[in-house]
Amino acid sequence: MTAKEKAKVYFTDFRTDVGTSLTKKLQRLCLAAGLKTIDLEGRFVAIKMHFGELGNLAFLRPQYAKAVADLVKEEKGIPFLTDCNTLYPGSRRHAPEHLDCANINGFNPTTTGCQIIIGDGLRGTDELEVPIKNARVLKTAKIGRAVMDADVFISLTHFKGHEQTGFGGAIKNIGMGCGSRAGKMEQHSSGKVGVHEELCRGCRRCAKECGSDAISYVENKAVIDKELCKGCGRCIGACSFDAISNEQWDANDLLDRKMAEYTQAVVQDRPNFHINIARDISPNCDCHGENDAPIIPNIGMFASFDPVAIDQASVDAALKMEPLPNSQLADNLAKADFHKHGDHLLDSTPTSNWEETLIHGEKIGVGTRRYELITIK
Repeated sequence: MTAKEKAKVYFTDFRTDVGTSLTKKLQRLCLAAGLKTIDLEGRFVAIKMHFGELGNLAFLRPQYAKAVADLVKEEKGIPFLTDCNTLYPGSRRHAPEHLDCANINGFNPTTTGCQIIIGDGLRGTDELEVPIKNARVLKTAKIGRAVMDADVFISLTHFKGHEQTGFGGAIKNIGMGCGSRAGKMEQHSSGKVGVHEELCRGCRRCAKECGSDAISYVENKAVIDKELCKGCGRCIGACSFDAISNEQWDANDLLDRKMAEYTQAVVQDRPNFHINIARDISPNCDCHGENDAPIIPNIGMFASFDPVAIDQASVDAALKMEPLPNSQLADNLAKADFHKHGDHLLDSTPTSNWEETLIHGEKIGVGTRRYELITIK
């Protein structure tokens, strides 16, 4: 695709006729977008998705995964669901725990029609170091071995907000999600945080959210141990008083760029296809053990061969929606001293710079921000 060409992004909403399920609409969307033009016969097909942290209920239901896996099997492909272990302690930090979490959240061969393979193995150390084409920040990416062993790669993404990157779309699902534990650390390594003591209320909410036991309290003020801190940014999202921030001003920008480069490592040189499902659009990542109220209404489902274009189309649709009341976004907009950006993602998470992900992804050739939106019923 030349720089002037537009990528095709296909879209359908969540309206259904009697007798037509959303999973059937998803399959029609994938067929219209060209999934079956990929040679799938006899090939291992990785379907990358997020199984949800225990306690979170915003993640995609397993029926969506089965709809995609069934299409792959119709073409005699061999699908499997995959995700890599998390950097922080939680319910998905090693493979047995990760598989237990997936099962509890409804993902198993019966409900999804295929097996689940944790991409970076038992301890999160089974990785391949992959050279990144056109990289500007990194030279290689540490990607889960099972992800790279697949012949075809499909991302199945819950589109939502995110406390560091502004939104979680295909690039977040692929770039961060396919990184091994060391790969996630490399992406987050610029994200060490500090505490503004004058703003800290000593509420201890940040410590409860920290998965690394890096936060203690001295004279009722939070103190962060930089050796233990993983730079994941969950404490920033937890603080209601803006008392925690990145010490490096461009940390989120660097994270966005690294994430785009990790995505390049995953999708380069093999067939890939992408699906974004924009519903239950919570302000934070599904890695949280809870999900706050959605910030905007449900939008619909997107499919494309281009991970940058599908994210751009999803963002554009999100920015056109009306904010939902009683949400993080609405609460921010209601503050008398809040600086309004006219951008739902920035107004929900003002410390983010979501556009950098797409700018850098286009710059290094992951895809294009120019797209043609094709709506199907």
